[in-house]
Amino acid sequence: MQVGKNHQIIGTIAISISAIMWGFDGVVLTPRLNKLDVSWVVFILHVIPFLLMNIFLFKQYKNLKTFIKQDYILFLLVAVFGGALGTISIVKALFLVNFHHLSVVVLLQKLQPIFAILLASILLKEKIKKHFAIWASLAIVASYFLTFGFSIPEITTDDSTLMAALYALLAAFSFGSSTVFSKKILLNHNFITATFYRYGFTSLLLLVYVVLTGSYGQLESTTKINWIYFVIIGLTTGSGAIFIYYYGLRRVKAIIATISELLFPISAILFDYIFNGSILSPVQMLSAVIMVFAIIKLNT
Repeated sequence: MQVGKNHQIIGTIAISISAIMWGFDGVVLTPRLNKLDVSWVVFILHVIPFLLMNIFLFKQYKNLKTFIKQDYILFLLVAVFGGALGTISIVKALFLVNFHHLSVVVLLQKLQPIFAILLASILLKEKIKKHFAIWASLAIVASYFLTFGFSIPEITTDDSTLMAALYALLAAFSFGSSTVFSKKILLNHNFITATFYRYGFTSLLLLVYVVLTGSYGQLESTTKINWIYFVIIGLTTGSGAIFIYYYGLRRVKAIIATISELLFPISAILFDYIFNGSILSPVQMLSAVIMVFAIIKLNT
C-alpha cells in the first residue's frame, strides 16, 4: 500500500515538474525566437530532440519491420496534428502577442480536453458523460471573457489578440486530435516507440515543408543566441518534459494528472508577471478560474 502511495506521489511530482517546464517555455523561452519564421522554429525544435533520440534509441528503427498500414497512418496523423499543425499554431499565437497576454494564449490551449473528448467519442467510440455539454459550454464562454474581457472584438486581420486566440484554439484542437490518435497508437506500441516516431515523422514532414517554402533560408538568420534557445528548449521543455510527463502519467489516476497539469497555466501566469510584467485583469482572472474549473469537471 505504501509502495503504491509513493508511486502516486512521485508521479504527481513528475507531472507537476513537466507542467511548470511547459509554462516556463511558453512564456520565457519560445517567444524569444519570434524574429524567426514559425515553421523553421518548429522544425528545429523537433529535429534537435530527434537527433538526440537517435543516439540512445536507434534500435527503435527495427520496429519499422512490424508496422502495418494503420501504424503509418496514425503516426502521420500525430505528426500532422500534434507535431506540425498544433505546434506551429501555438508558436504562431505566442509570436503574435509579442510578449503581451502570453498567459492568455497558454490558458486557451487548455481547452484541448474538449476537442479530445469529442473526437474520442467519434473515433474511439468512447461515451460522452451527460454533463459534458454543460461544462464544455461554460469553459468556452469563460475562454471568451479570458481573451477579450467585456469588450466586443472587431473582426480585422490586423487584430493580433484575436488572431492569437484563434491560433491557440487551433492548437487546442490539433493537440486534442493528436491525443486521440496517440491513444490508438499506444494500444499496440509503448510510449518510447510512440515518442520516437512522433518526433521522427514530424521532423520529416516539416523538412519537406521548409524545403518547399524556402524557410530553410532562415538558417543564415539564426543567431548563436537563437541556437542556445533551440538546444535548451529541445532538450528540456521539449522532449525532456514529455518524457517526465509520461513517466508520471503511468503512476497516477487521470484526475490527479489533470489537477497536476494545472500548474501549466498557473506557472505561465506567474512567469508572465515575473519576466514580462503582465498581469490578468480581474475579469480575466475570474474567467481563467472558471475555465480551469470547468475543464477539471470534464475529466471527473
